Amino acid sequence: MSKFSEIKERDNKYFMNTYAPYDVAFERGEGCYLYDTDGNEYLDFLGGIAVNALGYNYPAFVDAITAQAKKVSIISNYFYNENRGLMAEQLVKDTHLEKVFFGNSGAEANECAIKLARKYFKVKGENRFKIVTAVKSFHGRTLATVTATGQEKYNKPYAPLPEGIGIYIPYNDEDALRAVLEDDEVAAIMLEPIQGESGIVPATESYLKLADKLTKEKGVLLILDEVQTGAGRTGKFWAFEHYGVTPDIVTAAKGIGGGVPISACMATAEVASAFVPGDHGTTFGAQPLVTGVGYAVCSKIREQGFMDEVAAKGAYLRAELRKIDDARIVDVRGKGLMVGAEIESGDIAKEIYNRMFKKGFILNVAGGKVLRFVPPLIVATEQIDLMISALKETLKEME
Repeated sequence: MSKFSEIKERDNKYFMNTYAPYDVAFERGEGCYLYDTDGNEYLDFLGGIAVNALGYNYPAFVDAITAQAKKVSIISNYFYNENRGLMAEQLVKDTHLEKVFFGNSGAEANECAIKLARKYFKVKGENRFKIVTAVKSFHGRTLATVTATGQEKYNKPYAPLPEGIGIYIPYNDEDALRAVLEDDEVAAIMLEPIQGESGIVPATESYLKLADKLTKEKGVLLILDEVQTGAGRTGKFWAFEHYGVTPDIVTAAKGIGGGVPISACMATAEVASAFVPGDHGTTFGAQPLVTGVGYAVCSKIREQGFMDEVAAKGAYLRAELRKIDDARIVDVRGKGLMVGAEIESGDIAKEIYNRMFKKGFILNVAGGKVLRFVPPLIVATEQIDLMISALKETLKEME
């Protein structure tokens, strides 16, 4: 029995059936490449779904995790630790945000945001508790965040769902935005600057600016879910910086840790003041290991010129995709290195994905028929060229 066969057999025997994994096991990575148990090489344009910002075996990441592991990996949040403050400072740097809570996953960050929004109005003595989200949004897998997710395929199996979460409005629909804010029980609107799981759909500038304006006028909180868009992914550290808006709460995960489990719920000082000791907590969040690594990763991303390169490479990727003269590609969209190529049907998108994988390129299909490109931020233009060449070849084979 091969090493892969042993891995697969054991996994199928003991691991819960919550995924449908591709028939491969990766055992190491280098830069933007992954290597399976048979030594085959794959160029990764998925990056752990926008997680591995610096790719694999990046020196700053490895050095940070090694150095901190030799000191202390976890202590209780009953005590101070230097890395917690350093990482928090790094995240809110050059923004209007002032306070941070650390968790382990994007869902936990969004759960924190929902709790904070409700507590904020509870403290103010206002009966505001409803959380408005967008149709086709994705906010996580906890019961509250899967309810906030505007897709029945994710939340319907878990009904009855928590009350007051997930009042869904069409994304980028300004009239729907105005209408929902007539409800004086609305506490917050939670939006993704770019909807990731539904197929890389950016918010229009006018829509997000209107959300910012109206929520301020109505005294409602604006929460932006930057789990997938944060940490330089779009060419700016936070995607909201593209729009010139000032959300009350911002959530993040994925790229801020570059591969370690860390998430953040950030807020203005006024909103954050609703939380007092005992209101919220976590065992593993803010531990020295993950915050130390996160600090190293985010420091690298914030280095002068790094995000400019991300923006340039993202523009290059979108331009090269648009140059492909094939009617089966119906749209190319995104910001920075968060790019989607919409294919005319889900079946064709899936076939492209499978054929590309066999050629050694890791992609992903989001929203049913959109090829999602979220490679490590260190991807080189030469590597983009390799992928584009393979994609053209694949489309020609499918004619």
